[in-house]
Amino acid sequence: MASHFSGVLMLTDLDDFITPSQECVKPIKVEKKQGRSLAKIQIEDDGSYFQVNQDGRTQKLEKAKITLNDCLACSGCITSAESVLITQQSHEELFKVLRQNKQQSVSEQQVVVVSISPQSRASLAARFGLSSSDAGRRLTSFFKSLGVHYVFDTSFSRNFSLLESQREFIQRFQRKEEDKKALPMLASACPGWICYAEKTHGEFILPYISTTRSPQQMMGSLVKNYFAEQQGLPPQRIYHVTVMPCYDKKLEASRPDFYLDEAETREVDCVITSGEVLKMLEEEGVSLNDVEAAPLDPLFSHVCGEEFLAHAGSGSGGYLHHIYTHAAKELFGEEVKELHYKTLKNKDFQEITLEKDGVVLLRFAVTNGFRNIQNLVQKLKRGKSPYDFVEVMACPSGCLNGGGQLKPQPEQSNKEVLQQVEELYQAERSSAPEEEARVSQLYHTWLQSVGEERARQLLHTQYHAVEKASNGLTIKW
Repeated sequence: MASHFSGVLMLTDLDDFITPSQECVKPIKVEKKQGRSLAKIQIEDDGSYFQVNQDGRTQKLEKAKITLNDCLACSGCITSAESVLITQQSHEELFKVLRQNKQQSVSEQQVVVVSISPQSRASLAARFGLSSSDAGRRLTSFFKSLGVHYVFDTSFSRNFSLLESQREFIQRFQRKEEDKKALPMLASACPGWICYAEKTHGEFILPYISTTRSPQQMMGSLVKNYFAEQQGLPPQRIYHVTVMPCYDKKLEASRPDFYLDEAETREVDCVITSGEVLKMLEEEGVSLNDVEAAPLDPLFSHVCGEEFLAHAGSGSGGYLHHIYTHAAKELFGEEVKELHYKTLKNKDFQEITLEKDGVVLLRFAVTNGFRNIQNLVQKLKRGKSPYDFVEVMACPSGCLNGGGQLKPQPEQSNKEVLQQVEELYQAERSSAPEEEARVSQLYHTWLQSVGEERARQLLHTQYHAVEKASNGLTIKW
């Protein structure tokens, strides 16, 4: 189930270059001299790069130094230059914090919170032959046996992401005549897509991207702000871990935008993948099948009794589904019961339209994978994009196929495992974010109490155009 998007990397064991076949966009340093024609570049079997001059002479090239600031999350390579940050984003770091807690008094311990994504639950459930809800209850028990204090569900924080996305779309649609970059609104929950947009298309593409935070960072706000306040704790006393299907969520958590300057702490301290949870189970000598299920923490869990609730739509969060049905009703008074998608060039590019009396009122699309994303961006640049909203995800097949998900066992194919994970994910009963009473309560108590501007900061973010080649290299191909 590995995608060609960042998941091939194990961020706890890095080198400055992975393999030439992965075609990093910045793997070598080439000095350009005035008046000299560009030479060819030759890649040897051992991964060495040589410059081949016009006279046939060769010169070995120096490998470029790349930091996370340079990374486009293109699955090519990442360096160990920022190894301190990388080390903080690993299950070893979680184990370290839990060990330190056991050596300290209760008053000195960090309160450890783990927030688990539904995609990771489904991936682990498929491996152990469990339902997604059962896997969630057993994961709660496993983490608490290690010393974790609270286990939450990011489907809960996704309610905020969906509601804020709905509202943002309505606002953009209503100002589309005076603001030519109001539409299409592009989803912002995928950090790989955001990284690519900021570093490749910069100021052109950023106005189109939704400012709504992803479910991971919504949970970061909830845990380090509201939860900390309710517990009477400073935010830095809470160690917040998320379990995600994607390695790029580690990059998202490390963004300066999600760092609390006053408290000197990140909203999400550590991100571990589904695969890293499996490693934790193996290192502890535990099978999830043998773990006794534990009651769920109801504070930030999207549940009905002991069963987890889901959201309708795609396995990447259902953004298109919820924004489309909300906009149809809010803008045109149309109740949409079923969505009928039209597949375009491939299964990862689908669209849906709302028509009335032969007139197209809304046109939405789902775009997964970088090839489709690049096509979308080129259409935007040519002024040819017909869409009002696009759910954009960097991984083919979306988040359920994230690079951090469990890999197939020897007797399985990627397709078989992905199908199992999708079935488990879709088997959970879905509910609309408007129906979650706890979310509504938080809007009317916590968010109203902090004021409109602060509430916007807690639920939204901003993006930044990044200059390419920040290390000063001149790269030519």
